[in-house]
Amino acid sequence: MSVNILTKLAAEINKAESKSFSKLATTHSEARRKTTEREINFRPPFALDRDRIMYSGAFRRYTGKTQVVYFASLLDEQLTSRSLHTISVAQIAKTIGRFLSLNTDLIDAIALGHDLGHPPFGHDGEVFLSEVSQQVGIGHFHHNIQSLRAVDVIAKKGTGLNLTFQTRDGIVSHNGEVNDEKLSPDRSKTEKDLDSYINRMQSGENVDTAPSTLEGCVVRITDTIAYIGQDIEDAIRIGLIKREDLPEEPVKVLGNSNGKIIETLVNDVVLQSYEKDYVAFSDKIAEALFELKKFNYAKIYKSPKLKVNHVKIKRGFKILFDLYIDALKKQDKTNEIYQHFLNTKNPVYLKNNPAELIVRDFIAGMTDRYFVHVLTNHILPEITRFDVEN
Repeated sequence: MSVNILTKLAAEINKAESKSFSKLATTHSEARRKTTEREINFRPPFALDRDRIMYSGAFRRYTGKTQVVYFASLLDEQLTSRSLHTISVAQIAKTIGRFLSLNTDLIDAIALGHDLGHPPFGHDGEVFLSEVSQQVGIGHFHHNIQSLRAVDVIAKKGTGLNLTFQTRDGIVSHNGEVNDEKLSPDRSKTEKDLDSYINRMQSGENVDTAPSTLEGCVVRITDTIAYIGQDIEDAIRIGLIKREDLPEEPVKVLGNSNGKIIETLVNDVVLQSYEKDYVAFSDKIAEALFELKKFNYAKIYKSPKLKVNHVKIKRGFKILFDLYIDALKKQDKTNEIYQHFLNTKNPVYLKNNPAELIVRDFIAGMTDRYFVHVLTNHILPEITRFDVEN
């Protein structure tokens, strides 16, 4: 009896939601998974995706990962972490999605999962891990591809979350937002297209892939909306720049605070995208946003003050990678790669992945603090050990 009631309620909710959707939105009935699930679940499929992401280990580790500033919480607890950025993307994207009558469950799932594959120390860490990956012959490392790997291969003890194609595609296709002015979905995409994109990127090609849904397009364009002003606020908070340093023309158009910038960009996207099969900024807003991005790159992201530990951290990635490869070869079960990672994994994960990929998965999943902790444990004893003669 209770199953029948829940089935009826779920059907009524889905029907009511679908009526409110734009004809361009992705409906729950379009959801498809690689593996058909026999177990009955009364949540809409994209809401189920969101919940699976939220309860994954990778999601919990967001809070300990760099957005822009290394060790942000040690400098100022109000500085943005990867966790806060992700929540901001989800909130802003859902606001846009509601105005455009899109599927906000799908938007939520994509937004919350889009950065799961980010390694410690933000985009610098991504570059360092990619360099090591190429040295050991497993191709280039990209955080968006690792985000897909996190949900497909690593999560749930190495068996994956079996998310819908639409969510998985949105996650891996979120990258490339840097110069997006107008973004249309590629509804013809298939699993083969995702595989082709991944293979080409890992081989060193610089290719782009548009999301297969409007919801994915909203998340991708929102990634910029969420970080552009917040990174400025963080830079001001740590004394990297002053508010009066901001470029005059973009500020006139967008505003000079995170709140005002978000409001301006969201309003513009909604007005330009309403009842359209694309998501876009107006020419005026896009130009101002492009100029503000150039300022951020020059004065914030490339600032020497943010690169103080750059060389040490780069060396750390190489040191840890070599240490863990050695531990796997020796089957050193006392090493943390076994204790904190492999001991929880299904044997299928070990069987299907070479040592280099396993090590990369482990390092990519680390928080900043854990990275420094294990690096210190391996290196510091050698540095501080003194031979004393009696």
